[in-house]
Amino acid sequence: MGQEDAVLIDRFLEMMAAERGASRNTLMAYRTDLTGAGDLLGGLAGADKAALGTLAAHWAPLAASSVARKASALRAFYGFLEEEGLRADNPSAALPRPVTRRPLPKILSTAEVDRLFALIAERLAAENPAPLDLRLSALIELLYGSGLRATELVSLPRRALAADRPFLILKGKGARERLVPISDRARAAVSAWLAHVPGDSGWLFPSGKSHLSRIRLYQLVKALAGAAGIAPERVSPHVLRHAFATHLLEGGADLRALQAMLGHADIGTTQIYTHVDSRRLVELVNQRHPLATMALRQPQRRVDDAPPSP
Repeated sequence: MGQEDAVLIDRFLEMMAAERGASRNTLMAYRTDLTGAGDLLGGLAGADKAALGTLAAHWAPLAASSVARKASALRAFYGFLEEEGLRADNPSAALPRPVTRRPLPKILSTAEVDRLFALIAERLAAENPAPLDLRLSALIELLYGSGLRATELVSLPRRALAADRPFLILKGKGARERLVPISDRARAAVSAWLAHVPGDSGWLFPSGKSHLSRIRLYQLVKALAGAAGIAPERVSPHVLRHAFATHLLEGGADLRALQAMLGHADIGTTQIYTHVDSRRLVELVNQRHPLATMALRQPQRRVDDAPPSP
């Protein structure tokens, strides 16, 4: 990557962080996609429409979702250059626009989730439960009970949960704050684990000089799934977040409330969870809609309403 491209990409990412609140992971993904495209084109700064048009062939082996992501990064980049007066034109119209369908999230059934918690309960039933089992209990209760993202969970401060406050205030993607309800079960699990957290730790789930890593959390969740007789490849922290959302929606939760709890900026992102059984949705309408309690009244036909004789 040339020096000019490196400077422009840095300026673009600074804007994304400052003005749009892009997360660290998003910025890293943008950098990877932009530098990769620059390597294919021999540079981004001077690339024209013809050059960008060649990317479709380079990206042909990739999934449509990957192509869409890479093209989106380049569109944002060239839009930034044009707005800042760093380039007179925007060649991104030549980029491919693959049709993508958002995949349905992987979820677990309520019975499978019950198996995870039954195994944890079995371990905690010991006379002196192992501290790591108490930690696992707190992690799983917060993942499934509150729908936290993996990064949000492992980086919780030690005092994130107050004894008199049944909710968390989190700063998630895009630096957006949201209120997350915490169940009595989760608060009890965290309280039991806190007794084993060093008093000088700044983290609820400390590990070494920092906090538990996302990778380690993935490993713990998959190990629990395997021990519960569920294929580990089907389970991850994000799958438990999906299960939280889907099971709430199946239970009659409001989509807007779910959007707020998950921290989605766009209701469209939350709507993916409406893949739940359509029969269940019909039942919710029939049981919970105000009209469900009102008897259907048929109009009374008057004598003068009778059809004329033939």
